[in-house]
Amino acid sequence: MSDAHLTKVRYDSFDLPKNLLQGIEDAGFSFCTPIQAETLPEALAGHDVAGQAQTGTGKTAAFLVAAFNYLMKHDPPAGHKAGQPRAIMLAPTRELAVQIYNDAQVLGRHTGFKMALIFGGTGYESQRQELQDGVDLIIGTPGRLIDYFKQHVFNLKSIQVMVLDEADRMFDLGFIKDIRYLLRRMPKPEQRLNLLFSATLSMRVAELAYEHMNNPAQIKIEPDQVTADRVREVVYYPAMDEKIPLLLGLLRSFGDTRVLVFVNTKRAAENIGAFLKGNGMEGAVLSGDVPQKKRLSLLKRFTTGDFTTLIATDVAARGLHIPDVSHVVNYDLPQDAEDYVHRIGRTARAGASGDAVSFACEGFAFSLPEIEDYIGHKIPTESIDTDLLVKPEPPIREPRPPRRPHAKGDSRNRSGKGGQRRGGRSGGRPRSS
Repeated sequence: MSDAHLTKVRYDSFDLPKNLLQGIEDAGFSFCTPIQAETLPEALAGHDVAGQAQTGTGKTAAFLVAAFNYLMKHDPPAGHKAGQPRAIMLAPTRELAVQIYNDAQVLGRHTGFKMALIFGGTGYESQRQELQDGVDLIIGTPGRLIDYFKQHVFNLKSIQVMVLDEADRMFDLGFIKDIRYLLRRMPKPEQRLNLLFSATLSMRVAELAYEHMNNPAQIKIEPDQVTADRVREVVYYPAMDEKIPLLLGLLRSFGDTRVLVFVNTKRAAENIGAFLKGNGMEGAVLSGDVPQKKRLSLLKRFTTGDFTTLIATDVAARGLHIPDVSHVVNYDLPQDAEDYVHRIGRTARAGASGDAVSFACEGFAFSLPEIEDYIGHKIPTESIDTDLLVKPEPPIREPRPPRRPHAKGDSRNRSGKGGQRRGGRSGGRPRSS
């Protein structure tokens, strides 16, 4: 972490168990970030916390340290059955759950706690078996957890720590009923430590905290304290037919760096991917319908540097921790001003600096005034130097898989009722030969 992003509060100044301090040292942490420095004194004293902080501020470490500390200093509750979870951490996306789990593995390495990562899309039986074998801490997404809970694979009677990360995103994705379902089946709020984090402590998030937490301390780290002053923003005004040439030129000028390109549609993402391939550039496309196993593989390869450009829809804008992203390019301006902040938050993480480049084309320029009003400043304009525009080679598109032949009489073989072709002999105008 950048020194500019750290406070003078040291982790070893807290009364933490030795085994937990060893994990913190393994993670390379000595000094706290602002959200950690303000959250930990409250949480370590056993007080609930509702924290407002953007991603990349160190909030994951804050709630993990608080959770491990609480479990290590408190015996399991009366009636606890061995193997039933004592802590649960809920995340809105699979990617965020994976990130939390990976951090927990490092910070909790010496605690002896058994942790399980639970999310949909893959590993149904293996995850189920892991829960049946017994765990101390569950990290996961709501849907799959409720599935196993209703099958009585685990129960929530012994939960002593509850963490809800990116609460605002839970509302956005329609998970809030699932969250309430789980919270209402845990011990009463005053019988557990509750930690909630959100990019904004809106009225709906505050209401959730009031209902399911025990008088939480509200801690707010404003966005301009953590990202805006380290992101160099610029906006170009390309014509529609200049967007690909400008992107190619910028990518070449960036050199061998890690770049996230954001678009608003899967079709735009695939189009850019095809142009990159046609112009000898390595890149990959991440959209909502990419299977989970492939998605995790792409993110791992991007993180390890197998390719330097990732084209993504907003499925990747929240909850991803990808280190050392030097540039974010808004190929399409987002139509929601808040998404702009989440997108550019993929760079300049943990106190580093980064660049956010936006294209205000005729299709999405109408979003710019709202974005600038939301972030509270004008984005500097950059003129398009003709030397920056690269004449693109034709795109290379992935071949589409062949259509599977349908069985004879299948209603899907372009036929209407009874398998007859529409407009054929069953009536209507006959087909021309």
